[in-house]
Amino acid sequence: MCKLQSSDIFKPGTFPEYTYISRLSSELNYSYEIRLQQALNTSGYLTSIIGPSKTGKTVLCEKVIGQDKIVSLTGNDFKNSNDFWSVVAKRAEIALEGEQTEMDTYESHNQINNTIRRSVTFKEKYLSSKEAIINYFKGNNLVLVLDDFHYAPTELQFDIAYQLKDAIRKEFKVVIISLPHRADDAIRKNPDLSGRLSLINIEPWQTHELREIAITGFNKLNIDISDAFAERLAVESLTSPQLMQSICLSLSTIQNIDLDSNIKSIEDESIIDNSCKFNALNLNYKDVIKKLKEGPSTRGQQRKTYEIMNGQKVDIYSFILRAIAENPPIISIHLEELKNRVDKLINSTVNRIDKNKIRDSLGKLQDIVNDSEPIYQVFEWKDNQIYVLDPLFLFYLRWGKY
Repeated sequence: MCKLQSSDIFKPGTFPEYTYISRLSSELNYSYEIRLQQALNTSGYLTSIIGPSKTGKTVLCEKVIGQDKIVSLTGNDFKNSNDFWSVVAKRAEIALEGEQTEMDTYESHNQINNTIRRSVTFKEKYLSSKEAIINYFKGNNLVLVLDDFHYAPTELQFDIAYQLKDAIRKEFKVVIISLPHRADDAIRKNPDLSGRLSLINIEPWQTHELREIAITGFNKLNIDISDAFAERLAVESLTSPQLMQSICLSLSTIQNIDLDSNIKSIEDESIIDNSCKFNALNLNYKDVIKKLKEGPSTRGQQRKTYEIMNGQKVDIYSFILRAIAENPPIISIHLEELKNRVDKLINSTVNRIDKNKIRDSLGKLQDIVNDSEPIYQVFEWKDNQIYVLDPLFLFYLRWGKY
């Protein structure tokens, strides 16, 4: 048997065979795997999974359903088409349009009464129907997994819900995945689907759960790490198992642990900082941060600047982003906590930033996010709370160069 490499163990973008961690749902103290299996076994029900970004919702589906039995779509797949079944058929590689050829043979007689056999070929075009698609899925034991449902146009979300209402009654299996705070109202608050939903709320990963990824993975590589080391990795992973996988892989790469057989343990926590900076090089959020730092148009007026503790002068929007990135790294920050962070950063006891100024500025940043493409929709400001929707954005904000 070949020695396992770090890339075999830590898999940020695919199914992590060796470091898959099963978690218990606190709602019922059953594993999410059992809950999803029960949902799929319930005929005539649609499964709705809601959870923070990069928390393993898709990996959960792959574990329970099997990668070869999933037909995967995202809300973005419906940006340029309002025909739900056409999009599904195309992804499942079911022919939307084709030709059926039939040959008919008949006999005729010529003037001297000889019998002549003639053949005529008929070509008829056909279009794959909704029923044919449903039967194809059932016959092949496939499950439609519709990820990032909130990215589908709002009016189309309700049409999709209408289409699925009838389909699930015919035992068409569907799992719809969405983010919290952008909850799929077209599904969960749809009266037509009331009583026909299996609801699974994925909770953010706890540090002890994330630690298991690092401990399990490095044990597979015959390398010891301390609990404190694993804890620090977990904190920087920002509730995201995908991010934990990525940081561990970066750490393994820069430490050259696949080739250096002398490495039996890793203890120096400064390596984690280097791994985070190294990992941030692969992330593409520079333009997102640039757009947010620019804020709304000033129409030629100069913005007021504030001096932070290192002597640098920044405006309110750069200040807010800097405060969001401060320790401790958390993905949900209340206005009061953000104000405390701002107060600690500002190099002045007189020129404080008023809480209302912070609140108004966050509202303007939210307007920019709402009017931008999906890649810019990295957080949501709602009810005096900032919800970081994309942990990778916060990670880059902390460790990237911009």
